Amino acid sequence: AAEFPSIQAEQKLMVEFGEYANVLVKTLTQAIQQPQSYLAVFIMNRAGHARLDFIQSLEYTFVELLSVDFARAGDEEVRQSIQWRYNVLKAQMAGMQAHLQEVNNLVKVKNPSLLLQLQGGSAGSPGRTTSSRGGSALGATGASYA
Repeated sequence: AAEFPSIQAEQKLMVEFGEYANVLVKTLTQAIQQPQSYLAVFIMNRAGHARLDFIQSLEYTFVELLSVDFARAGDEEVRQSIQWRYNVLKAQMAGMQAHLQEVNNLVKVKNPSLLLQLQGGSAGSPGRTTSSRGGSALGATGASYA
C-alpha cells in the first residue's frame, strides 16, 4: 500500500488503491477470456524477481495496460503460508468428518441396514458398494461423494 502512489504515477493509473485489486482481476479475466485481444506476459529472472505485463492488441498497435512486479517470498513466509493453508484444509476436513458422522447417525436411526451396507463397502473402495447384481449401490450414475 505504501508503494502504490509511485506505481500509480509510474504507470499513469487512474484508479485508487481500493480499486486496484478489482482492476487487476478484470484485466486478468480479459486476458484469459479474450486471448486474441489481450496478452499476459510473465517474465521471471533467476534472482527471484518477476514482472507480469498486460498488453492489449489493437488493430495496428499494442498498448501496455498494466504491469505488476513480483519478488520471491522468503523461506519463512512460504512456510507460514503453507502452514496456514494446511490448517484451513485440516479444519475443513474436520468439519466434513463431523457432518459425515451426523449423517451416519441419522442413517443409523432411520435405516440401520443401509448404514451397514454403506460401511461394508468402505473397506474396499471408499464410498462404493457393489450389489449382488454387480451394479453400484450409489445409483445409476455411479457418483461417489466420499
